[in-house]
Amino acid sequence: MAQHNELGKKGEQLAVDFLIKNGYTIRDKNWRYLKAEVDIIAEKDGTLAVVEVKTRSTLDFGNPQDFVNPKKIKLLVAAIDEYVISKDLDIEIRFDIIAIVNQKGKFTIEHLEDAFYHF
Repeated sequence: MAQHNELGKKGEQLAVDFLIKNGYTIRDKNWRYLKAEVDIIAEKDGTLAVVEVKTRSTLDFGNPQDFVNPKKIKLLVAAIDEYVISKDLDIEIRFDIIAIVNQKGKFTIEHLEDAFYHF
C-alpha cells in the first residue's frame, strides 16, 4: 500500500478514536454512495456528524482542511441525503472536518464542527 494511503488509514482510525473518546457513537465508516465516500458518520446528542478526515504529513502546502473543495462538499451532501433517506432518519445533520497532521511521528488533531454550510 502506498505511504499516503497508510497515512490516510491511520488518520481515519485516530479520528474514530478521538470521536469515541469525546462521546460520539460511530454509525458508519467509509460509507459510499455513487462517487462519494463519507469517511465517518457519527452521532452525538441527537446530531448526525458527517466527518471528512484529512491527514497530512506536512503543513508545507496548507492546512488539511483546505483540501476539502466545493466538489467534495457537493458529493458529501448528496451522499448524506441518500444515507438519511435509506436509514429513515429524522435527525439534525452537521458537516465536520477532522484535520490531522503528522509531524515527526506526533499527530495533532483538530476537530472543526460545522465546517461548511449547506447548499
